[in-house]
Amino acid sequence: MKKRLERRSLLLLFLLLIFCVAASIQINEKAKKNRLNLKTGSTEEFRKLGMEEAFFQVLAKTDHEKRGRLYAIYFLENSLFPQDNEKELFEKWSEKEEWKSFEKICTALWNDIRYFPVPESPKHPQYQVSFVDSWMGERTYGGKRGHEGCDLMASKDIPGLYPVVSMTDGVVSARGWLEKGGYRIGITAPSGAYFYYAHLDSYGSYQEGDEVKAGDIIGFMGNTGYGPEGTKGMFATHLHLGIYLYPDGKETSYNPYWILRLAREKKLSCSF
Repeated sequence: MKKRLERRSLLLLFLLLIFCVAASIQINEKAKKNRLNLKTGSTEEFRKLGMEEAFFQVLAKTDHEKRGRLYAIYFLENSLFPQDNEKELFEKWSEKEEWKSFEKICTALWNDIRYFPVPESPKHPQYQVSFVDSWMGERTYGGKRGHEGCDLMASKDIPGLYPVVSMTDGVVSARGWLEKGGYRIGITAPSGAYFYYAHLDSYGSYQEGDEVKAGDIIGFMGNTGYGPEGTKGMFATHLHLGIYLYPDGKETSYNPYWILRLAREKKLSCSF
């Protein structure tokens, strides 16, 4: 009798375990589906463009025209290796009407990248740049605000020394002085992302409305800004890179850090 009760208890525990696992899977799938809505691409969680190092290595080896879709699936699935069943996962998510607009955002952020914005110098290999993930770090000039970009710091603090190249094909959408950004140039890439290069010392030959190709020199790194036009030397020589999209017509910043890490493997060489 006692053994029979023990067997029944074990059976009930086993059935309860199966029920709990099944319920957990259903809850997890429901939570995943709720991650995708018309606001997903403008949430702070997504705008960080964060990822695990293991997935970054996968993304770095993916053809550029496929990176946006793969990242979209990675973000929604929270899965390290979505490429293992990418077709099945794409079919699942593409059934939702919000997928198209979300994939478009991911495509704009990832697919047009071709080059790192600062070339290397074969003649002077010590002329390097460094960067960390400083997106939304506190800034105080002009009032407390979040840092909407990533700073690439020059190892040699000489304004006008380092050339800056366009990371993408595109069209020059803005050029000129901004109090916070100094001399800046903005390029709209083919898929719609706006790449903002700020604190330049001087410009290349491109004017507003001109078409540029990825790798074209668009200016030289400087230390301009934080004052009236022409202000220099308020900080060390560096390039501020910002990346923006306009979901619902509202300017929205996205973290350039992982995009820069991806592009770092595609540095051009330039004599300087």
